[in-house]
Amino acid sequence: MATSDLIDSSQMRSVGRELLALALMDARNHTLHLFAQYQKALEGVNFVVPQLATINPPLWELGHVGWFQEWWIGRNMQRALGTRCEPVHPRLASIEPNADRWWDSTHVPHDTRWALDVPDMGGCRAYLLDTLESTLDLLDKAAEEDQALYFYRLCLFHEDMHGEAFAYTAQTLGLPLERPLQEALTPAPMMVREALLIPATVWQMGSAAGAEGNGFAFDNEKAVHPISVPEFEIDAQPVTWAQFVEFVDDGGYDREELWQADGWQWLQRQAAGEGRRGPRYVDQIGVASGAVMQTRFGQPMRMLGNQPAMHMTWWEADAWCRWAGRRLPAEVEWEVAAHSAARRGFRWGDVWEWMGTTFRPYPGFVPDPYREYSEPWFGSHKVLRGASVATRARMKSPKYRNFYLPERDDIFCGFRSCAL
Repeated sequence: MATSDLIDSSQMRSVGRELLALALMDARNHTLHLFAQYQKALEGVNFVVPQLATINPPLWELGHVGWFQEWWIGRNMQRALGTRCEPVHPRLASIEPNADRWWDSTHVPHDTRWALDVPDMGGCRAYLLDTLESTLDLLDKAAEEDQALYFYRLCLFHEDMHGEAFAYTAQTLGLPLERPLQEALTPAPMMVREALLIPATVWQMGSAAGAEGNGFAFDNEKAVHPISVPEFEIDAQPVTWAQFVEFVDDGGYDREELWQADGWQWLQRQAAGEGRRGPRYVDQIGVASGAVMQTRFGQPMRMLGNQPAMHMTWWEADAWCRWAGRRLPAEVEWEVAAHSAARRGFRWGDVWEWMGTTFRPYPGFVPDPYREYSEPWFGSHKVLRGASVATRARMKSPKYRNFYLPERDDIFCGFRSCAL
C-alpha cells in the first residue's frame, strides 16, 4: 500500500511515529483546505455566521483544533502515560496566552463563542502551524508504544472529526464548494440488493484495542464483551431516496400513528416553523414524479432514486421503519453484518446510519482522560454506525460509535432497516 493510502486507512490506529507524523500533517492540510472554502465565501464578512446550536463560528473551530492538540500533547506533561494520564493536572502554559479563554470547549459555553475576540484568520493559521510543529517535535522523541502514542492518535482523529464538521457546517450554511470537493461529498448511486439474512452468532462486541500492543480505541468502544445475537434480516444498503419517497407519498409526515410521541412533537414544531414534509434541505419531493430536489452546499441538486436518502433525524428514520413494517438495527446487528456480510453485498460508508439503540456505555466502561468525549452523552444520544462521504478513511471502523441527539439532521446521516 502506498504511503499516501496508508496514512488515510484504518491501519492508522496502530502505526508508529513516522506514519503518524505524516498523517498529522495530512489532517492539518485537509483542515486548511476545507477552511479555504470558508475563506472564499466568508472572508468579506469577517467570517460572521448565524448563531446556531449545531455549528461553531468558523474561526473558533479552526483555533480549537490547534488548542486541543496543544492541550493534550504540547502542554501535557503526562502525555507519555496515555490512558493513565490524569484528566486534571497542572499544564504548561500555552504559546497563546488567551488560548484557554478562547478555545477550551469544556469551559467556554457554546453560545458565547460568537462574542469572543478570537484572532483573525492569519492569527489562527499561525497558531495551528506553531502547535503542529511542537506536536511533531515531541512525536519524534516519543516511544514506539501504544500508550506513548495515544494522545497523538487521539488528536489526529479529533482533527478528522472537526474536518467533517467543517464539511457539514458548509452544508448548513449553504456555502459553495469547489466542484471536486462537492462531488466527493455527494454519495454515489448504489446497486440495490435484496436484504441479507445473518445467522445467529455469539458476537464479541467492543474493541480489543487500547491495551498495549493492540493499537488505539476510543473509550466508548471498550471493553470486549460477548452478546448472543439471534438470526436477523438486515438491508444490504441504506434506505434510498426512491424508498423514502414512497413513505412521503403515503402521507408519512401526516400520520401520527407512525411516530413516537417525542418525534411527533418535534415534527409539529418543524411543520409550524418551516412547513416540513420531508428531510432537511429538501425543496421538492415529488408525489407524482418521485423526484427529490435537495440543496447541496447552496445549490439545488436532483437526487437519484438509488442514492442513499440523507439528512433525516432519528425520528424520521424510525417513522419510516414503522411505516415499512420494519425496525432500525441494534448496534450489535449492524456490527455483525459489517464484519461478516461484506462479500455478500453489505455496503456502508456513504452516510452515517442511525441505530435503534441509545448511546450507552459497554460493560466495564472506564472513561479515558478526555472525559468529555463520551460519558456526558450516555442515555441522551442515539448511536450512528458506519461513516459518511465526509469521513476520512482512517476514521472508518466497524467498531466506531458515533452519537448525536435524535433531532440532528444536519450531519450526513441516513439509515437502513431490519425485519421485525
